[in-house]
Amino acid sequence: MSAVEDTIIQANRDRSGALIGYLPVGFPTIADSIDAAVALAENGVDVIELGLPYSDPVMDGPAIQKATQVALANGFRLQDGFDAVAEITSRVSAPVLLMSYWNPIMQFGVDRFADYLAAAGGAGIITPDLVSDEAGEWIAASERTGLDRVFLAAPSSSDERLVRAVEASTGFVYAVSTMGITGARSDVDSAAKALVARLREAGSTNACVGLGISTADQVREVLSYADGAIVGSVFVSALATGGVSAVAKTAAALSTGTLA
Repeated sequence: MSAVEDTIIQANRDRSGALIGYLPVGFPTIADSIDAAVALAENGVDVIELGLPYSDPVMDGPAIQKATQVALANGFRLQDGFDAVAEITSRVSAPVLLMSYWNPIMQFGVDRFADYLAAAGGAGIITPDLVSDEAGEWIAASERTGLDRVFLAAPSSSDERLVRAVEASTGFVYAVSTMGITGARSDVDSAAKALVARLREAGSTNACVGLGISTADQVREVLSYADGAIVGSVFVSALATGGVSAVAKTAAALSTGTLA
């Protein structure tokens, strides 16, 4: 069992489920993004999701796009991501997943990327634009290095594609709550609950819901049917407006949604 899967299962034993927090590495600076990720773990976030800045982020909403553009303008390089993972894992025990579009991984070299991430102490990769059918090279590299591979499932996915996503994923399956881009919403789409039920039928034992979650009540609502709630944009906005201390305060508030 991987550290990510074990952490989520333990969170479901101790509380009502896991809180997974996303922040882009390099925003507003490399050092601040590391401190902010550490603050997530120190304030109730179970698994850290560290986004690699990318020039064409098709899934990311305005808050994350703006942050990643700042990181890229400041000269972010992939090596900075591996260095950040190593620094974060030296300071907290929460597993750290990288979230990356596939092109940077392919350009860097799939095996090389896996080796660098494993050496940095990373737990695995979330790949939003890579389907399991086309992930043979990554599946082989993750098997070799012991890294988790998290694939996405959407409300529009066919039953057959959900089965393939469940079979190929390790750690958890990322259930996209709604069609569209990331960003805080007043209500978490009702399609998420139906999607998690379909993932259960497909064999998933670890389904975590992301996109649009920004309050403790929404975390609580999602954890009534899923194993984990994934929060991103509200942390990015907090970091942009109030710095690391605001991220810590926001994480502590959202983590109350994991209490039974």
